[in-house]
Amino acid sequence: MKKIAVIPARYAATRFPAKLMQPLGQKTVIRTTYENTVATGLFDEVLVATDSRIIYEEIAAHGGLVVMSKKEHESGSDRIAEAVSDREVDVIVNVQGDEPFINRQTIADLLSVFEDPFVQVASLMHPIDHPETILNPNVVKVVTDNSGYALLFSRSPIPFHRNIETSCPYFRHIGVYAYRKEALLSFVQWPVGTLENIEKLEQLRYLENGVRIRMVATPFEAVGIDTPEDLEKAREFLQTNP
Repeated sequence: MKKIAVIPARYAATRFPAKLMQPLGQKTVIRTTYENTVATGLFDEVLVATDSRIIYEEIAAHGGLVVMSKKEHESGSDRIAEAVSDREVDVIVNVQGDEPFINRQTIADLLSVFEDPFVQVASLMHPIDHPETILNPNVVKVVTDNSGYALLFSRSPIPFHRNIETSCPYFRHIGVYAYRKEALLSFVQWPVGTLENIEKLEQLRYLENGVRIRMVATPFEAVGIDTPEDLEKAREFLQTNP
């Protein structure tokens, strides 16, 4: 089974433009993400797919594998689909360019579910302990069935804890995806779904089209960089976890 990681790297992020080129230690954010992904040793190939000549040159200058997108894309999934369309590959992992600290065991666990030939798409989830996080609409929640497949993703607190005499676990969806090539290429051909449009969560398109998403629980909580404040937290994390 050939496995590759693709890092979609858009330069003009809405909330924090050029965040991927910000310094993080002795490297940029995107270079840190790329090199940490390679260092896991889990992939036959690691590729950056970008719309930016600046990011392209940053990765290429340090010996990395990078391609320029041929057209504008609405999402990272679209950018990845273009990058892998002519590549011979079985499973693709979408690594977020703004989450530079890759946990090897977590990615290994994610890839392991594809030993089941019926798994087409997989993603990660992390337990939520703080009430304010459960209520935060910027934190996507997920509920699963007894086999670990997602039933629903939502920005709302799900499940609703009506029976207070029963414990109610909550899980945060972590936006690292793995998919078989055929599932990804089908995804980008489908129109935006009703639930996807309401919640602004593209993973709902899979569920609306009958494709199950196998969730993998992880104790590792990603360090994402969406704002300048997040960048400072990432720098602090790097200092304590060199």
